[in-house]
Amino acid sequence: MIFMKHLSIHVYGLVQGVGFRYSVVQVAADSEVTGTVENEMDGSVKIEAEGDEMKLYSFLQKIRQSPSPFAKVKTVDYDFSDNLKNYQKFTVIG
Repeated sequence: MIFMKHLSIHVYGLVQGVGFRYSVVQVAADSEVTGTVENEMDGSVKIEAEGDEMKLYSFLQKIRQSPSPFAKVKTVDYDFSDNLKNYQKFTVIG
């Protein structure tokens, strides 16, 4: 059975200007999740993702391990919810 969830993630560390967002897009494609990724003014990166709950857990684990070889992930805050936004694909904002 598939349980669709929404996952909000904030990634802190050296995650801007190092190709992190584009690495996240590749991880999302590999994980079969949809959503968005964007830089925040405080230097963090915000990710909104949706998909099967088990695939989202896999996606989150890959984000924690830093998909970009140049990024340095320090902290990852996340929250699962049932409030789906029904994204059609995964895109970079900004």
